[in-house]
Order: sequence, then structure tokens, then C-alpha cells
Amino acid sequence: LQSAIMGISRDKWHKRRATGGRMAQLRKKRKFELGRPPSNTKLGQRRIHTVRTMGGNKKYRALRQDHGNFSWGSEALSRKTRVIDVVYNASNNEFVRTKTLVKSCIVQIDSTPFRQWYEAHYATPLGRKKGVKLSEEDEAMLNKRRSKKITKKLNARKKIGKVEQALEDQFTAGRVYAKIASRPGQCGRVDGYILEGKELEFYAKKMKSKKG
Repeated sequence: LQSAIMGISRDKWHKRRATGGRMAQLRKKRKFELGRPPSNTKLGQRRIHTVRTMGGNKKYRALRQDHGNFSWGSEALSRKTRVIDVVYNASNNEFVRTKTLVKSCIVQIDSTPFRQWYEAHYATPLGRKKGVKLSEEDEAMLNKRRSKKITKKLNARKKIGKVEQALEDQFTAGRVYAKIASRPGQCGRVDGYILEGKELEFYAKKMKSKKG
């Protein structure tokens, strides 16, 4: 009952000293020392509350969120896309089970906006299964007639537009791993970046060991 009455405090008076001694209670609690309960942002239809903070400023508490702005670093590209699932959290396994979105957790996002851009930019299919015929629309976009100048430009792009195998496999499945870089409980946004290279390798190993 006592904990229900007491507020969340960010002061140091109730803590012990580094040496282990008790601190003398010199004053009561102050407004500027207050703390607030965590938002525990869940994966679901967008719901954001506004919180009035010190100095009349505002914080945006995302209680639920399922879309965000994600960047693809190696291609210098950002797209708004859907967050599908929470797959790994270094700090707490419960956050994965309850699908709680926090900064630095690993999520799966819909790869469609990134694949569409890549195919338009490089005129090369990405993450298409071998032996599966493309739809007429996709075929027309990839093989449409272009001027010599544009063809030359695309051929030059293709030489540098290589996607690593681990990432291409994810594009084939239609969902890629990404890391959240924003703080959903503070700014109300779920923004982040696609995992690539060594970082993707690191988290893939971590997820595999968790499942094992």
C-alpha cells in the first residue's frame, strides 16, 4: 500500500552514500525531482498521449505505435514503413514476449518500400525467388525501353548497387531486421535503421542463441 501512495522520485536523498551511510533528510520532495511511470509502448494502432513537462514543454507518450521512419544507411534512403514484430531486446526478454517498443530493440519491418525504390533506382530485381515469374507490372518496370543515356547511367549504378547476401535473404522473405533509434515514450515516434554488415551478423547470432 505504501508504494502505491508514494510517487516516483528522481532525488538522491532516499539513497545511501557510496560509503554505505544514510543521507540526512534535509527537505521534502520537490516537483523538479519527480519521475513518471514508463510508457511501455506496445505494437498496435497509433495512440499517443501528450504530457505537460517542466517549462511548459511537451512530451509525446506513444502508448501504441506500428509505423515508423526507417533508414537504409548504405543506400542513404529513408522510408516510412510498418513495424511487424519485436524480435530481440538485450535488456529484457519480457519486452519481446509483450511486443514492447523501446530504444535499441530489434524489430522486423516491412521491406516493400525499400525494395520498390531499389528496383526503380537500379532496374534490378531484389529479393525475388529464383524460378518465380515476375508480374506483368514488375516486368514492364524493369525492362521498359530507355534512352541510351539512361541505360548507361543504370549500368554504372548496377556495378555499385550490390546488396549483401544476408540482407537479400531478408528481402526475399519480405521483412528486414531494424534497430529502433528513437525513444517512443519521449517523442512518440518509432524511427530507426536497417541492420547491415557486422551489426546484422552480431544480432543474428544473438537471436539464434536465444532460440537455441
